[in-house]
Amino acid sequence: QVQLVESGGGLVQAGGSLRLSCAVSIQTFSRVATGWFRQAPGKEREKLAYITASGFYTYYADSVKGRFTISRDNAKNTFYLQMNSLKSEDTAVYYCAVGVTSNSFTSWGQGTQVTVSS
Repeated sequence: QVQLVESGGGLVQAGGSLRLSCAVSIQTFSRVATGWFRQAPGKEREKLAYITASGFYTYYADSVKGRFTISRDNAKNTFYLQMNSLKSEDTAVYYCAVGVTSNSFTSWGQGTQVTVSS
């Protein structure tokens, strides 16, 4: 049974920064891909970023490229999303997820609200 616990969401002004964390209870954390997704009201879920188990490859959606950074700490079973230069359109519920590969995320966090004010 895999459990993911998110933290770090909240209110921030446009142009500001937040860091989201996802703590993962799994024996093989170093062997799974980790990713971040978001969903705004009335919109489809969007894949934002992922990093492979090795950490040697990362992916970013065009909407966040250059502003967001994904990283992982295998010693702590935790991964992160550093969000800089936030915009009002970044307002959404953010979810962390893990999977055997970056093509199949099977376990999800509870979601954390990020609200960016103008």
